[in-house]
Amino acid sequence: MEKRRLGEGDLEVSVVGLGCMGMSEFYGNSNDEHSIAVIHKALDSGINFFDTADMYGPFANERLLGRAIRDRRDEAVVATKFAIVRGEDGSFSGVRGDAQYVRQACDASLQRLGVDTIDLYYQHRVDPNVPIEETVGAMAELVEQGKVRDLGLSEAAPDTIRRAHAVHPISALQTEYSLWSREPEEELLKLCSELGITFVAYSPLGRGFLTGSIKSVDDLAEDDWRRSNPRFQGENFAKNLDVVNEVRSIAEDRGCTPSQLALAWVIRHPQVVTIPGTTNVERLEQNAGASGLALTAKELEAIDAVAPKGFASGTRYDETTMSLVNG
Repeated sequence: MEKRRLGEGDLEVSVVGLGCMGMSEFYGNSNDEHSIAVIHKALDSGINFFDTADMYGPFANERLLGRAIRDRRDEAVVATKFAIVRGEDGSFSGVRGDAQYVRQACDASLQRLGVDTIDLYYQHRVDPNVPIEETVGAMAELVEQGKVRDLGLSEAAPDTIRRAHAVHPISALQTEYSLWSREPEEELLKLCSELGITFVAYSPLGRGFLTGSIKSVDDLAEDDWRRSNPRFQGENFAKNLDVVNEVRSIAEDRGCTPSQLALAWVIRHPQVVTIPGTTNVERLEQNAGASGLALTAKELEAIDAVAPKGFASGTRYDETTMSLVNG
């Protein structure tokens, strides 16, 4: 498993990590014991980068990851997030980035994870009502106190990133990036390279769509939030599926799975790592196999021809959720 340095610090993370969100919420039924087995298999496969957040579950996902790595803490780089405020009943209460909340959220995450230090601590979404300098200033205090090692931002705009980086080095920017969400290519990837920030691509498989395993919305559980995602609805679904079928053909020619092709495409950039999520051991092994899969110039041209920038039909989130994206 190839590893890359996180920002300009000392941490090294597997180029293919594991996003744990779906183990607790959003994608249908979950099973903690099965999920822990997947996390252990990830560790056995050389994956050391695990992504969670306080709002997943809510709160349950951090506890799950903490249980899974309890006896293998030194093998795992743990990333979690704060800022999207939720209640125990699952309700959403907006976004907070004020200093008091930063400190409160961090202490709660440390307790749920059962760790002394969070390796990478992200602001999940930027609070439009709090200067980024205040938020990152409070996060920097956590580093000084030894509660956090490295800092990150998620879905932040270029100007926000620059201002944050001026307060304290930002090691990682987590933003959606995949064949059907190529917006980071416009500016963010170049900015991360300039500032020495690792780009962490989430949803690199288009929330499972790019795997080719979803043929109909009926393949999703009744409580799967993707049923309400614009790209999974009506004509958008059909148009997107046509492109996925073309991508599958390229993968077959290469002798790999569509997932491996899509992941290799994302991590072709030297400053990018990715965190595909899965609750399936076989798919985890397939994803890990994308490490070291170098695509040829001809293959990249073929992918661009069938899945050009902006091909995806439908927005990546609904209007309300998109309003939380800083840039």
